[in-house]
Amino acid sequence: MTLDPSQFSVLERIATALERLSPPAPSLAGVDKADAFVWLPEQGRLLPVSNVAHVPATLLQGVDHQRQTLLDNTEHFAQGLPANNAMLWGARGMGKSSLVKGAHALVNQVNGKACAPGTGRVALIEIQREDLATLPELLALLRTSSRKFILFCDDLSFEKEDRDYKALKSVLDGGIAGRPENVLFYATSNRRHLMPRDMIENERASAINPSEATEEKVSLSDRFGLWLGFHACAQDVFLDMVHTYAKERALPISTPELDAQANAWAITRGGRSGRVAFQFIEDLTAQLAPKT
Repeated sequence: MTLDPSQFSVLERIATALERLSPPAPSLAGVDKADAFVWLPEQGRLLPVSNVAHVPATLLQGVDHQRQTLLDNTEHFAQGLPANNAMLWGARGMGKSSLVKGAHALVNQVNGKACAPGTGRVALIEIQREDLATLPELLALLRTSSRKFILFCDDLSFEKEDRDYKALKSVLDGGIAGRPENVLFYATSNRRHLMPRDMIENERASAINPSEATEEKVSLSDRFGLWLGFHACAQDVFLDMVHTYAKERALPISTPELDAQANAWAITRGGRSGRVAFQFIEDLTAQLAPKT
């Protein structure tokens, strides 16, 4: 069959349109231009992040053990030594995600100062919970790089054993190819076992072998070699947080007045946490700022 010129032109336009619609091939272009990225699976690339939003790890109070343990693990990884995937779980607002970002920032410092963009020993890549199914694709890409990477998933949890659950479990297990030596996985969650308690209990009640069903549900968290728990803070720890932030900002306020206002703020928020302390300081800073 011979195509006339008009038919050939139509087919060419269709082929061009299909090519535009097809997803781009995954690429590590620009991976040496920054030290933090967001994974964009629909575009097959890493989006550079120049300024990572976080509270400096040195300002976090009440989590000294967790901070040092995670920093040591991250430093071991940066040095090419054995290191564990880490799960930071527990109370909301206690600095779990800031600790991950802060540990990453500290291992990339040179003489106490941030390194030049793209020269850090470890790059941080944030992956969204809904993009976990693309982990194998991302790992295959990172395996080809000479850089070290920490994959970070914030607020990780599952409502059902879906494909994302299985994808992450396979990655943590290593699969047939094994986890790349230049990749580590850090996650934060409010749940120790990543599943709601009622889901685990329902599985136990309906299973032929309840213990095996329960073990299957909690087995994902067991894949993390490092568990760091965060608990709701007492009043003295909360005030330590407030004092640290106030000192760092040199706020002109007496300690008794600072404590009184901080406690009143916590009451309106229904509890105490590092996040509540930071939000209080943000508001107080604005109140004490010189009027213009």
